[in-house]
Amino acid sequence: MISISDLNDKNRITEISRLHKKAFPGFFLTQLGIPFLKALYTGYIEDDMSGIFIAQENNRIIGFLAYSKDYPLFFKHLLKKHVVRFAFCSAGAAIRHPSFIMRILGAFKKSDSVVKKEAYIELASICVDPECEGKGIGTALIEKLKYSVNFDRFSYISLETDAENNEPVNSFYMKNGFSLARTYKTGEGRLMNEYTYKPGENI
Repeated sequence: MISISDLNDKNRITEISRLHKKAFPGFFLTQLGIPFLKALYTGYIEDDMSGIFIAQENNRIIGFLAYSKDYPLFFKHLLKKHVVRFAFCSAGAAIRHPSFIMRILGAFKKSDSVVKKEAYIELASICVDPECEGKGIGTALIEKLKYSVNFDRFSYISLETDAENNEPVNSFYMKNGFSLARTYKTGEGRLMNEYTYKPGENI
């Protein structure tokens, strides 16, 4: 039986990081290494305004979702607390892949680029074990997030994903009630879709 719950145990962050690597081989954050991912996901459970939901089967994590109720502040606190660790991991990745330098700098500026007037929830990362796809795990994690949000306080849930060569993922979000808010190009020329979810929309 699959269960969805909050992750509070830092000892399981390594498991989360390895699942990320397994599900997203070759992706930018993955190539920054397990130590980078561990620092990143530890930040979500250390931050009072952020968190991680996990999907488990037989006590094995087979999916997770990371979110923040104040994404700009989350990034500022994360960098302040783990700046040396991030710098070390990023330096190694930049040496192996020089083209990563601009993306690393862009990631560190994230806290300024996502500032918005209204209060919102950022769905920062969602991951499902490739061996367990098709079981509704991703949808269950998103439903858990929707259920946890006080929409009298927060205007919507927001997320971003690649706009090109990413049709299954874009379709997944739309099937789960998200609406396309905008499409934009990053400083590196990457075309991105931003989706939002508000109760009652896209029914």
